[in-house]
Amino acid sequence: MRPPGTLHERVATQVRLRIRDGVYPVGAALPSESEMCAEFGVSRGPVRQAMAALRAEGLVTITQGRPATVRGRTPARGIATFTPFTRWVESTGRVAGNRTVEVARRRSPGAESVVEVVRVRLLDGVPAMLERSTFTEPVGTLVLGFDTDSGSITDFLIGAGVRFATIEHQLDAVAADPADAGHLGIEPGAPLLRERRVSRDEHGVAFEYADDRYRPDLVTFTLTSSG
Repeated sequence: MRPPGTLHERVATQVRLRIRDGVYPVGAALPSESEMCAEFGVSRGPVRQAMAALRAEGLVTITQGRPATVRGRTPARGIATFTPFTRWVESTGRVAGNRTVEVARRRSPGAESVVEVVRVRLLDGVPAMLERSTFTEPVGTLVLGFDTDSGSITDFLIGAGVRFATIEHQLDAVAADPADAGHLGIEPGAPLLRERRVSRDEHGVAFEYADDRYRPDLVTFTLTSSG
């Protein structure tokens, strides 16, 4: 039985796995387009689409007229568009996991009821990111009915009819505080990549405030632009 997904997704998944496992080491040239076409039984179109996806993830470098070369073994998250952590990890051929630290309803300083969620996000079973999210009512009430160990809160909310009309991102670097260090298995003061997000509905009303802290040895970010 053929694995699910489009032709280029199948090719990209296999190449990702080989990069991850060191079959294609950093700096090595990948097989040529014609060799990949023969191995995977596809035309040049899917191979080129697969290579473009891997380049966007920061895994390969493409130079015209030459085979692609391996740039790194750590996939990069794109920030031009938002993809939930679980969906992004699975797209790279790895296994996503969640470990809930806390889910609690609290009163904000303005006396508004909010729901706060703290989770450790896992990459192949290894703590890769500490997620702190705050949801306003009524979205927070929906979150309380979700098994936060089971997968993506974002995908659950989208399925429940919540519209993520705009998402604002802010990236910076921070030093791990004792809580970060304990949950991520690193030393206090170690560098982390922080992504702060504000999600708004179609009326421009903010309903989610997130502070995600990533281990840079496991996850990097990439911004792709065209001009």
